[in-house]
Amino acid sequence: MLTRKQHELLMFIHERIKETGVSPSFDEMKDALDLASKSGIHRLITALEERGFLRRLAHRARALEVVKLPQQATTSAPAGGRQAFKPQVVEGTRPSAAAMPEAANDVRELSIFGKIAAGVPIDAIQHERDRMHVPEAMLGAGEHYVLEVDGDSMIDAGIFDGDYVVIRRTDQATSGEIVVALVEGETATLKRLRRKGASIALEAANEKYQTQIYGPDQVAVQGKLVGLIRRYH
Repeated sequence: MLTRKQHELLMFIHERIKETGVSPSFDEMKDALDLASKSGIHRLITALEERGFLRRLAHRARALEVVKLPQQATTSAPAGGRQAFKPQVVEGTRPSAAAMPEAANDVRELSIFGKIAAGVPIDAIQHERDRMHVPEAMLGAGEHYVLEVDGDSMIDAGIFDGDYVVIRRTDQATSGEIVVALVEGETATLKRLRRKGASIALEAANEKYQTQIYGPDQVAVQGKLVGLIRRYH
């Protein structure tokens, strides 16, 4: 699911390229979305790029390519809500919860809330999507949840698209830890957190993506990575 702003920006870029053959400028995007600064546009484009909706074309000014659109996309999101997006799924590639073997005593059943690169704040997810049995040895004390990774921004840390990350819910993290970070109350992302003086850097583990720098009041930690589960098909 895209946030309302991500959807609006994606459709604005799509319509402008379709009309003129050229992607809009950052100023045009800022004005179209009624944002106060271009930094917000940079963050939205990075989120769309990480999720595979946009691609930046190297060595060309104002060069953005729309790679894909949400299913049933329209030029504007529904009033008062986010545009629905249902990813395409190949039948039978992932075993259902009913098909999983009976859990042993040394596992804990955790909720799967959604996809970490979907841009939805964790606290805004109303219903669990599924449940998963996770080894107790991976967890320890505290409350935990599971998110599915969507994108390649952390591949050099061994975290791949389609992996499941196990997150311990916390609002505290030390520099160097991989966390679920909520940026400006809108976009949730899985990144390595670095503290640089009064600033916070969110580092991708993929050289394609730039480190994002924020003020201390712009980033809220919602959990930190404690384990990873990969299913082979």
